[in-house]
Parts: sequence; structure tokens; C-alpha cells
Amino acid sequence: MRAVAQVVTEAKVTVDGEVVGSILGPGLCVLVGVTHDDTAEQAALLARKLWSVRILEGEKSCSDLAAPLLVISQFTLYGDARKGRRPTWNAAAPGPVAEPLVDEVVARLRALGATVETGRFGADMKVSLVNDGPFTLVLDF
Repeated sequence: MRAVAQVVTEAKVTVDGEVVGSILGPGLCVLVGVTHDDTAEQAALLARKLWSVRILEGEKSCSDLAAPLLVISQFTLYGDARKGRRPTWNAAAPGPVAEPLVDEVVARLRALGATVETGRFGADMKVSLVNDGPFTLVLDF
């Protein structure tokens, strides 16, 4: 499981012209990618890390500030462009495997007390954000 967490002052995701998720920061916009052998346990570890990692201003975490998170599925995090000119997506888990694990990350964050907004799995999403810093962190589990 791989995540790209960006510290934001605001972020939103739009599908077909409709805003389906948005946050006002400080908070995190998190892109989550799933590979074939990922598990619910890894989703739980990722959720705990996202909730507790001290990357907000003043070395605070989302849990310290009750900061919101916008979580968006992103299979392209497992793209491989090392050969040729066209990336392959072989390492990305198919939807029936990935969707429940992204949902598990969201559920675990909410169980920890987080306010979480989401994108729409498998949709053509338009993501806009204001990256604060900018500060971006890649997390692999």
C-alpha cells in the first residue's frame, strides 16, 4: 500500500462537475494506491500513520489539531515507467481488490476520530488543492 500525503490549506475533488469531497485545512490530501498483496492490516497501519504523523505546522498531527483528511484512490501510484514510453499498471491491484482496502483506510481513520472526505472510486476525478509549504510525504506499507 502506498500513499502520498500532502499538507493542504484546502482541497477538493470533483466528479462530473459536482464536488464530491472537500476539506478546509490545515489538513491532508492523501492519494492511496493499492497493490495485489495488500491487506486490511496494512490499511489499518496506514490510517494510524496518517492520523498521527507530525507533518502539520508546529510538528503537529491531524490527531493533535482534529485536522481533516481528503482520501482519494489513485491506482497510478503503482505505475511503472522505467521501460519504454508508456507506463504499465501491472503492480496496481484491480478494483475489486483495491476499493475495499481504500474504504478500510477511510473507515479506520474515522474510527480514530478523523473527519474524512473522499473521492469516488474509479471515477474520472478532478483534484484541486493548495499544498502548504509545499509539504508532501510518500508512505509505503
